[in-house]
Amino acid sequence: MVVYGIDDKPPLIESIFLGFQHYLTMFGATIIIPIVTAGALGMPAHEQGMLISTMFFVSGICTLLQTTWGNRLPIVQGGTFSFLPPMFAIVFSAALSGAGWEMKMQYLQGAIIIGSFVEIALGFSGAIGYLKRYLGPITIAPTIALIGLALYALGWPWLMTDIYIGGIALLALIIYSQFLSRKYRLFLLFPVILSIFTAWVIAFATGRVDTEALRATIDASPWIRIPYPGQWGMPQFKAAFAVGMLAGYLASIVESVGDYYACARMAGAPVPGAKRISRGIGMEGVGCLIAGLIGTGNGTTSYSENIGAIGITRVGSRYVVQMGGIIMLILGAFGKFGAFFTGLPTAIVGAMFCGLFGMIASVGLSNLQFVDLNDSRNLFIIGFAFFMGLSVPFWAKGGWIFADAGAGYPEGFLPPTVQLPINWEASAGIVGRTLAEILTTIAATGMAVAAIIGAVLDNIIPGTRESRGLTYWEKMAEPD
Repeated sequence: MVVYGIDDKPPLIESIFLGFQHYLTMFGATIIIPIVTAGALGMPAHEQGMLISTMFFVSGICTLLQTTWGNRLPIVQGGTFSFLPPMFAIVFSAALSGAGWEMKMQYLQGAIIIGSFVEIALGFSGAIGYLKRYLGPITIAPTIALIGLALYALGWPWLMTDIYIGGIALLALIIYSQFLSRKYRLFLLFPVILSIFTAWVIAFATGRVDTEALRATIDASPWIRIPYPGQWGMPQFKAAFAVGMLAGYLASIVESVGDYYACARMAGAPVPGAKRISRGIGMEGVGCLIAGLIGTGNGTTSYSENIGAIGITRVGSRYVVQMGGIIMLILGAFGKFGAFFTGLPTAIVGAMFCGLFGMIASVGLSNLQFVDLNDSRNLFIIGFAFFMGLSVPFWAKGGWIFADAGAGYPEGFLPPTVQLPINWEASAGIVGRTLAEILTTIAATGMAVAAIIGAVLDNIIPGTRESRGLTYWEKMAEPD
């Protein structure tokens, strides 16, 4: 039961605080992306703050566009980790080996811009919505669950960078959201903000925040700076870079469709119809176009963390998320405020990941309540998609696979790069390298692997619509 539904408008002051909570919720994941991108580009330190502000400014624009004219779900838009693998491929390519960071950013912008037109076409043409008929609970459940589990490698390790502060943040989140929320409305609506505030105040009080570095960052940041198109120079275009970036778009689209289902379910809204999904993906394409023109070095996608916040606070109001978008827009232009939050300890961010992403995983699994789990067909597809969504990315990212113990590797394990069956670069030149980049990016994205395997098997292995959970979904879905 939600406190505020999708069309509800809480009082203005309450909405502002709830919107600010969405800003804080997406802050940890969002700030990582420009920091990683700036490092890969070799950006000077004083430019990094500008890139961070640009990311939040564009996120605010895209959130307002999505909630007002896109899918109109209470869903926050921001940078995506799906674009990082193709970003690395472009930035470290041989073609740009001698280029400066500005030139690399310009080619990165060009690839994002070209890819955005593909996403716009797929969305507004209705092609993505058409594919919805092939996506049932059996496909969506492992996809959403793996979105929730995507940052499992960061949650606890980041928390453990300071077990004292991280432990306080996680404990506060549990107590505020699951115990005190039953008695006090304040903790029902603002558990994330209060958890962050509690742990951060203690971190300052105990000297666990580098105040000198934080002060230097704030002093170096301008009071007001409005990001604008071409701020890093005019975008440059190269076909191979654009095709490689499409892998990031594919993973982002699959993730976003899963997020739409999760968000609707969290907010107590009907299952999204084909038209809503199409508008959402089309508007994300528009957001990526804006990001490419202004120069975030990344695209835009739906944010799973904020869907988790909806689940914890039970506030599914579109109006609240629009307030959050306005706050992102304003604070993205107010450099010193964003600079202050760069001092948020990594341990607190890790604690929030543990709580919020766990909620996403459980929401994904909850879709299985509509499926006949006594049918071995369904159990096989669910388990296989889930397992491959974990195993294939582990291999693609450099995990170890079993081999002959005499090969000279630890206990008979062999790095996958040693036994790739095809030398793409030698056998097919730039086409092979581009195809390899696309396949590698897809293989490294768990939710994409699970979605593809789940959708294919669920549609080719015989089974009744009722057993697959489609009958119930069709009853619950909004009309197209």
